[in-house]
Amino acid sequence: MADGYAATPASSPVTPEPSPEPRRQHTRVAIIGAGFGGLGMAIRLQAEGVDDFVILERGDDVGGTWRDNSYPGCACDIPSYLYSFSFAPDSSWTRAYAPQPEIQDYLRRVSAAHNLAPRLRLGHDVRGCAWNEDARRWDIETSQGPWSADVLVAAPGPLSQPRIPRLPGLDTFAGTVFHTSRWRHDHDLTGRRVAVVGTGASSAQVIPAIVDDVAHLTLLQRTPAWVLPYRNRRYGAAERALLARVPALGRARREAIFWARELTLLALRPPRRGGPVEALARRALARQVPDPDLRARLTPDYSLGCKRVLLSSAFYPALARHDVTVAPAAAAVRPGGIVDADGAEHDVDTIIFGTGFRVADNPLVGRIRGRHGRTLGDTWRASPGAYLGIGVRGFPNFFLLLGPNTGLGHNSVVVMIEAQVEHVLRALAHLDAAGAAALEPTAAAQTAFVNEVDDAMRDTVWVAGGCRSWYLDPTGRNSALWPGFAAGYRRRLRGFAPADWELTAAAPAAPAAPASAAAPTPTSTAAPTPTSTPAAGALQV
Repeated sequence: MADGYAATPASSPVTPEPSPEPRRQHTRVAIIGAGFGGLGMAIRLQAEGVDDFVILERGDDVGGTWRDNSYPGCACDIPSYLYSFSFAPDSSWTRAYAPQPEIQDYLRRVSAAHNLAPRLRLGHDVRGCAWNEDARRWDIETSQGPWSADVLVAAPGPLSQPRIPRLPGLDTFAGTVFHTSRWRHDHDLTGRRVAVVGTGASSAQVIPAIVDDVAHLTLLQRTPAWVLPYRNRRYGAAERALLARVPALGRARREAIFWARELTLLALRPPRRGGPVEALARRALARQVPDPDLRARLTPDYSLGCKRVLLSSAFYPALARHDVTVAPAAAAVRPGGIVDADGAEHDVDTIIFGTGFRVADNPLVGRIRGRHGRTLGDTWRASPGAYLGIGVRGFPNFFLLLGPNTGLGHNSVVVMIEAQVEHVLRALAHLDAAGAAALEPTAAAQTAFVNEVDDAMRDTVWVAGGCRSWYLDPTGRNSALWPGFAAGYRRRLRGFAPADWELTAAAPAAPAAPASAAAPTPTSTAAPTPTSTPAAGALQV
């Protein structure tokens, strides 16, 4: 033939050989996520001499929340010196409250300083994890191939999956739509008519950052937020140089900020109205919004702290401008605009959702299957709960970072992450010392902890403050926040209670083949298939 290939006879069809299954790579510890939680876990494992681990990260860089949220004005509402690792202090912060680029750069530097690149698997979206009872391991499917691990640590971050309301007609909109956490940097807002949906922290930051560029901005507000003015002090070069030369000053600053933030809990806990912090917020509103009608629409009717308190000295002035409209909640979308709850249609060409994240129903919970094939989502169908916010009954060798009831409404979650990482290390040391294959919290320990949290939460402003917030799951339970001081949680996790954990013995070895076998099995280089021998009983410590 002209192309140089011989013709295949019609009577001899060629059946292509099936592609071989990709080899499942194995590691001692698999960490999901390369944000603060995942990097912190990796660094501490390495410090303890555990080098057999990987970090499975769906993105193309480290940073997690601080990689994904790159909208204009994005910054942290916790002071920089506290919103960082205690074991990796940094003196290069330029402001009291760091902007997003500085936080992501910090995480990149920390990753590089600890040489985590060989352990990072970027672009590895975790599509499924299943506990293999026979092999006593986790089988993990990723977008780049399969893995298995003795231990699975999930650190996806609670603010990683955007929540977009299902507004009627959204699919008919002729303009551009995106969530603040998926910012369209290629979409120039100059001269556009923009609708921002939601009044959370991201909206309070992005609106002042874009209001000078747009032709008109419409804020669609379901519930007004409590907003406190703040001063984001700039750190000068001389101050940063001094802190670099005298690290003790940075540590002292961190401690002072931590305890000052702890004291703010006293103002947030009581479900009563009219406290001094609320009075401060009301004064700021009155001073920055002279129009009484607009001021009334921006005044919350619930206790301060019930929803996340916003820090901004620019949000109210932006809303008071003549080219900004504050409208009721979004109800529907038309090809050329958005309709509010009062039925008024606002002509816009861009819709930006600042509507928060899927916290209680993060998609990852439906991809993690424990014993008997039950997913974490199935287990948490009523309400998310975990022992110490870390371990879940029915999910052996599985640990959560920033799991249920370990978020904070007043202090730095990095403090919580560090406490959890240390507790996971104690659990793994206990596992190794016992010579067991797996461990998980006892049912009694998990139930007792969840009940303890619920009892402490009952009279707090987050439950009794008169509002709905992302802190509450669909059952109305606050499954997001820790109800007390961060110091109390940290102190609680310094110990380790072996009796609260149930150990599982290693799987018995497969029996040797009888000598009288009829025919030898061909030699194979593949990993041995796990025996299907029933699992040994659990060993209670």
